[in-house]
Amino acid sequence: MSTLPPTPAGRVARIALAGNPNTGKTTLFNRLTGLSAKVGNYPGVTVESESGTLRLAAAGEVELADVPGTYSLTARSAEEQLAIAAICGLPPVERPDLVLLVVDATQLTRNLYLALQVIETGVPVVVALNMWDMLPGIGLEIDAAALAHELGVPVVPISAQHGQGIEPLRAALARALAEPASAQPGPRWVPDSPQLRADIASVASALPAAWKVEDPRRREALALWALLSLDEKDELTGAPQALRDVVLARRGAASSAGRELDAEIIRGRYEWIDGRAPRFLRQRAQVATSRTDKVDRVLLHPVFGFSVFLLAMGLVFQSLFSWADPAIGAIESVVGWFKELVVARLPEGLVADFVGDALIEGVGSVVVFLPQIVLLFLFIGLMEDSGYMARVAFLMDRLMKAIGLHGRAFVPMMSGFACAVPAILATRTMERQRDRMLTMLVVPLMTCSARLPVYSLLIAALFPPSELFGFVPVQGLLMVGMYLFSTVVALAVAAVLGRTLFKGPSVPLLLEMPPYRMPDLRSVAAMVWRKSRVFLTEAGTVILACTVVMWGLLSFPHDAESEARFDARASELALSGADEAALAELDHERAAAALEHSFGGRLGRAIEPAIEPLGFDWKIGVGLLGAFAAREVFVSTMGVVYGMGGDVDDQTTGLRQRIQQEARVDGAPVYTPLVGLALMVFFALACQCMSTIAVVKRETRSWRWPVFLFVYTGALAWLCAFAVYQGGLALGLG
Repeated sequence: MSTLPPTPAGRVARIALAGNPNTGKTTLFNRLTGLSAKVGNYPGVTVESESGTLRLAAAGEVELADVPGTYSLTARSAEEQLAIAAICGLPPVERPDLVLLVVDATQLTRNLYLALQVIETGVPVVVALNMWDMLPGIGLEIDAAALAHELGVPVVPISAQHGQGIEPLRAALARALAEPASAQPGPRWVPDSPQLRADIASVASALPAAWKVEDPRRREALALWALLSLDEKDELTGAPQALRDVVLARRGAASSAGRELDAEIIRGRYEWIDGRAPRFLRQRAQVATSRTDKVDRVLLHPVFGFSVFLLAMGLVFQSLFSWADPAIGAIESVVGWFKELVVARLPEGLVADFVGDALIEGVGSVVVFLPQIVLLFLFIGLMEDSGYMARVAFLMDRLMKAIGLHGRAFVPMMSGFACAVPAILATRTMERQRDRMLTMLVVPLMTCSARLPVYSLLIAALFPPSELFGFVPVQGLLMVGMYLFSTVVALAVAAVLGRTLFKGPSVPLLLEMPPYRMPDLRSVAAMVWRKSRVFLTEAGTVILACTVVMWGLLSFPHDAESEARFDARASELALSGADEAALAELDHERAAAALEHSFGGRLGRAIEPAIEPLGFDWKIGVGLLGAFAAREVFVSTMGVVYGMGGDVDDQTTGLRQRIQQEARVDGAPVYTPLVGLALMVFFALACQCMSTIAVVKRETRSWRWPVFLFVYTGALAWLCAFAVYQGGLALGLG
C-alpha cells in the first residue's frame, strides 16, 4: 500500500463525505465502507457522526467521515456550523485531506451552489454525480466531462443505489489523494464588485489566529461564510466577538448604502451556475408527467393524502402484531426453557431466585419485544428512504401552522416515534431558538419505541384478537389509536405553549421534495441493525441494572416471623396429604406476603392513594416506579413482580397470562380493558425516561426546562388517565 503524500507519516488519510440532504449520501457511504460504519460524536459537540474504512486499491485504507447534510455552508444554527467546520477543518474538527461531494444529478443546478462553496475552501474535491440512472426518465442530459471542466474537479457519474460507477469513483478518489492539486482549481466564482471585495478583505483580516487559516483561498471562503452567517440573530458558537463586530459593521454599512450583502453573494454564485449550465446541462423535449408528480397528486392531497397516511400507519401497527407474534412466542418459550434449565442446576435459595427472576426473566421480558422494535424501525426506514417521510412533513405543515410551527418541526416529532433522545438532538437543524425549545418540549409526548413493549403487553393481554365491523382488527386499531392520541396531544400542547411561554410568529416551510425511489435495502438494513443493537445493549446494561435493583427492592427485607408461619402451614399440609393445588396456593400467598413486606412493596403502598383513582393497584405502582429509569423497564419490573408470585407450574407461562389471571382480594380482576386503557394513556403522556430528561438538560443548559417537562407531562398523564378510568366507570364500562 502506498503512502499518501498529503498526510504525515503514520496518519490515515481522511475523506469528508458532504452533500445536500436527500442526495443518496448515506447509500453511497454504505457502498464505499461496506457497512463498516462506527458511530460517535463530533469533537466538542453531541451531534452524532459516522465514519468508516474505505479501501482504495492505489492508496490503501482511508477514513470516510460523514458530514451532516446541508444545502449550503451558510450557517445560523450550531449543527449547520459543523458543515463548514468539518470541511475547512476549524477547531475542534480535523481538516480532511479530500471532500467527496455527493450531487443529485436530477437537481444539478441547485446542488452546484454547495459545490462552488466547497471548492472555494481550497480543499481537494471529487464530485459524485449521483442518480445518474434517473436522468433519462426526466428528460435531462448531463455532459460529465464538460461539468468537470467548468468546476475544475473530477466528476464521476454514479448510481449509489445500484452500485454503478463505484469503481471509477474509487479510482478518482485515489488519484485526488495522490495528486491534490488536480482537485484544487481555486474559486470558480470571483466577486467582481469592488465594494464586495472590500467587505471580504475586511472580514478576512479579522479571522481569529486560532483558526490557523494560512491559505488566502480559505480565508476568503471563511470571510464569505461569516458575511452570510453572522448577524444579530444567529446562534453560532466559536466566532470571536472581534469577528462579529467587523461583520456587523460591514453589513450595517452595506445596508446604509442600499446594498443587500446576502443577495449579492447568493446571486453572484447562481449567475455563475446559470451562465455555464447550457455547456453541460440539456433538457430534451418535454417529457410526460413524471411518476413522482402523479403519485404526489394523491399523497399530497389535503384529504386523500392524510387518509393514505392514516391507512399506512394502521397497516404498520397491525403488522407489529400479526408478523411479530410468532417470533414473540418463540422468544418467550426460549426464555422459559432457559430459566428452567439454569435454575435446575442451582441450589434453591437466593442465588437461584436472583438468576431466574432478576436476570433471565427481567431481561427476557424486554427482549421478547425485539421483533416489534425491528419491524417499527424497518417501516420508518423504508418511509424515509423512499421519500415519503418528506411528504408527511408537507402534509403536517397545514396542521403545524395552526400551532405556530411548520412542517419541519414534525420531522423530529416523527423521529420521536423511534426515540425521543435523537429526536431532541434533531431540533438543532431548526433555525429559531423558539421553535427548537417548543419542539423539544413536545417531542417526549410522541409514542417512542420504548412505549411499544408496554402497549404490546397490555393490548395482547387485555384485548383478545377480534374485528370491529367484521374487518377492522381491534388490536391494530388500538395501537394506531395510541399513536394518534399522543400525536394529537403533542400538537395541542404545542399550541398552548406556543401561545403562552413561547409566543412568536410562524415561519414558512422550506422543504425539498425528493423524487420517489426504491429504498436501498442495504442502508435500511444497516439502520435497523444499528438501532436494534442499541436496544439490545440497553436491555443488557441499563435495563438489566434497573431490573436487578427492582429485584432487590422486591426481595428484601425478609420477614422471619411470616416465613416461619408459612413453613409451619406447609408442614401441616404435607402431613395431611394435601394436593398440589393447595401447596401452590400456599406458595402464592407466601410470595404475595413477601412482596408486600419488601421495600418495593412499601413504596408501592405509599403511592397507592395517588394512583388508586386511576384504577391502579400498588403492584402497578411498583412498575411505574421502575419505569422512571426507562419506560420499557416497566415490563421487566412487572416480570419480576409477578415472577415472584408463585403459580409457575408451567414455566413457559408468560407475563401476559399472569396479567390476565391477577385478581384482587374480592376476586375481581386487577386488569380490565378499562384499566389497561388508562395505563396506556398514562404511559403515553408521562415523561418516564431519565435519558430524555438528561438530554433536555444538556440542550437547554438549565434545569428549569427538564423540571418543567417532567412536571407538566406527569400532571397531564394523571389527569388524562383519571378522566379515562373514572369516565369509563361512569359509563358502566368498568
